Amino acid sequence: MKIICRVLCCIGMFLGLVSFTFADDMTWTGRISDSMCAGDHSKMMAAHTDAKMTAHDCTIACVKAGGKYVFISQGKTYNIANQDDADLETHAGHTVRLTGTMDGDTITVTKIVMPPKKTS
Repeated sequence: MKIICRVLCCIGMFLGLVSFTFADDMTWTGRISDSMCAGDHSKMMAAHTDAKMTAHDCTIACVKAGGKYVFISQGKTYNIANQDDADLETHAGHTVRLTGTMDGDTITVTKIVMPPKKTS
């Protein structure tokens, strides 16, 4: 009986630890930005008034200049692990619903979609 109890306890502990290592995807709403501007593109846009630069254009330009894509949600900036995800460039500067796994302050993105339009 003691052996069965020990085996079941070990199995339970093992399954508990495994569930922590395989974190489920989570979804957040926020903006795709860049590490250079950190979400405030006003200085860059003011410097390029002739080009009519948008947040999208600014984010793309900053990433091409060596910045990294970041995700800003509820005032907190998160690093993005998989910088080569094609949807990052597509949705740069946009408010999106981002799905992925978080490790500390870094998100590995699995999906990015535009949030549904609000109806009045």
